[in-house]
Amino acid sequence: MSDVLDKARAWLADDPDPATRAELRAVLSRAVDGDDDALADLADRFAGILRFGTAGLRGALGAGPNRMNRAVVIRAAAGLAAYLRDTRIPVDGRRHRVVVGFDARYRSHDFALDTAAVMTAAGFDALIMPRTLPTPVLAFAVRQLDADAGVMVTASHNPPEDNGYKVYLGGDDGGSQIVSPADAEIATHIDAVASVASVPRAETGWAEIGEDVVDAYLTSAAAVAMPGGPRQARIVLTSLHGVGGATVLDTLRQAGFTHLHAVAEQADPDPDFPTVAFPNPEEAGAIDLALALARDVGADLVIANDPDADRCAVALPSRADERDGDWRMLHGDQVGALLGEHLAATGRGGVFANSIVSSRLLGRIAAAHGLEHVETLTGFKWISRVPGLRYGYEEALGYCVDPESVRDKDGISAAVLVAELAAATQAGGRTLWDVLDDLALRHGLHVSDQLSVRVDDLSLIGGAMARLRATPPSTLAGSPVTTADDLLAGDGGLPPTDGLRYLTADGSRAIVRPSGTEPKLKCYLEVVIPVAAASGLPAARETATRRLAAIRSDVSAALGL
Repeated sequence: MSDVLDKARAWLADDPDPATRAELRAVLSRAVDGDDDALADLADRFAGILRFGTAGLRGALGAGPNRMNRAVVIRAAAGLAAYLRDTRIPVDGRRHRVVVGFDARYRSHDFALDTAAVMTAAGFDALIMPRTLPTPVLAFAVRQLDADAGVMVTASHNPPEDNGYKVYLGGDDGGSQIVSPADAEIATHIDAVASVASVPRAETGWAEIGEDVVDAYLTSAAAVAMPGGPRQARIVLTSLHGVGGATVLDTLRQAGFTHLHAVAEQADPDPDFPTVAFPNPEEAGAIDLALALARDVGADLVIANDPDADRCAVALPSRADERDGDWRMLHGDQVGALLGEHLAATGRGGVFANSIVSSRLLGRIAAAHGLEHVETLTGFKWISRVPGLRYGYEEALGYCVDPESVRDKDGISAAVLVAELAAATQAGGRTLWDVLDDLALRHGLHVSDQLSVRVDDLSLIGGAMARLRATPPSTLAGSPVTTADDLLAGDGGLPPTDGLRYLTADGSRAIVRPSGTEPKLKCYLEVVIPVAAASGLPAARETATRRLAAIRSDVSAALGL
């Protein structure tokens, strides 16, 4: 324990932030007095440094190297600057250019200013967003301003106590999130930072990005809706206390939508996220206030963004044949298929892509329209890099509908496209459920589900993956497993990644992988049921529900968690 105490004292001496110094000093004092809880807390804070990876940095706020704080951010900024200096040659003799955005979480603005200070002292042009703005605006600015890199300070949909640091690369990377080997190279440069005190930081010299860049984003995002189409859908919106509220409203209005109702209790940014247990529209209860408002105003559609507005969730009034007459959240794969069909059917074709954990339906839609389809590893860092990309999505509510403007998932432009589709469908006397039924009749009923296991001990995830590799399931829901791909070995024609994929004789699929951003093991399940006629759809949905439940049970048993 003396080693941890020495590390804590050394970190304390190098910490530039009075707030985290005071926090660490208090924990250290209790630990020295023999407080077991403080000793355990200290051991966790100094269990290692918060590692920089393809998701950048993300973790709980607090003092110490295994937390998000100014010391960790300054080191990260210095490492990124060194990486850019070594690998990027600015064009036309100009200086390196880095744009910095931030959300409304605790310390986000501080971390953004520290990043700008480090970049300025490094001799770079540092451009900082004028206010709290969604992640897609930062991703847009990287391309719009021809920057070498962009940094977005956000923890997206993580709990209130977290924050994060997401990096985009410009130039040949086109404004996409970092991928290997850039992540490892940046991490190496971060590790080479001797101390925070050794990192030069300017006190002034960075510039504030003008509102003209924000206006250009709004115009671009609004333009994904084709001019002259129906705009009568009545829409309820929620930003879940995040930074997307005003931007989404402004964009939809610019696109011509006027029947807009924002959830007042969740409209303004609030880092405490007081009305939700977890600020993620996928979580149970997160959009309850939006659904209540939708019932009150007779809405046709609910759109929910996560706190940094790069994801988009959709809810609809239940099908006419459902007895409770309430609302239903669409699965991310359903929205992905609807948007893909809409783009293809309206002539906005090109290469379509989705991650391997997303539904196989998009591939069938693309084929039916004579379009190329590509499957990638999980994450928009891969989807956004598909050559010739026109549309990409992943089941976790991420959609890239305008890759020429934003090479990442964008919950705002996706909201505009969802609104356009809903209004056009409504004007034709139909619902989005009818469109999904059309796709099921054409391509088979594709139904997805997910089993997610959150752990406190990360070693449990490694143990479960090892057990599955040693003893893979021979059947799922009674159907023989015909293909078992170990994605870590590069099976299945993709770059190596830690994951396992099982295909069964009846066309079902299960993929198991550790989450890249949370302490979770995720299992992605899909069944496909052929349907010959509309009259067979209710029975097909029941069959799919039973089969998914059986697969979920079999996978859960195989995990042993």
